[in-house]
Amino acid sequence: MFGLPIVQISAHVRPTIGEGLGELIATFGLVLVISLGLEFRTDAIPIAVAMFITSAYWFTSSTSFANPAVTLARATTDTFAGISPQSVPMFIGGQIIGSAAAAIFARWLLESNCDS
Repeated sequence: MFGLPIVQISAHVRPTIGEGLGELIATFGLVLVISLGLEFRTDAIPIAVAMFITSAYWFTSSTSFANPAVTLARATTDTFAGISPQSVPMFIGGQIIGSAAAAIFARWLLESNCDS
């Protein structure tokens, strides 16, 4: 579409702790939105995910990959949206920590809601 090779190795280095933290926050929010949607409004999950990812693109320093598959895919494109292979471990680490924290928080939140 843009006259570029289909597969490239990204040179866009994203090395900062702030970007890793942004990715943790983006993934935490995404998993929390999905978890709460599963509990309260399954029909709203697609729009809730789309709205969250759109907003997270703007409020996180990482531009919200929030998914290891997206992170790996973006490592194969040398565009502004790309991520260099050396930055991938920090992003995936943030995603693992963010998703685990969100799952624990959602469980606590939903259990607290049931106790009321």
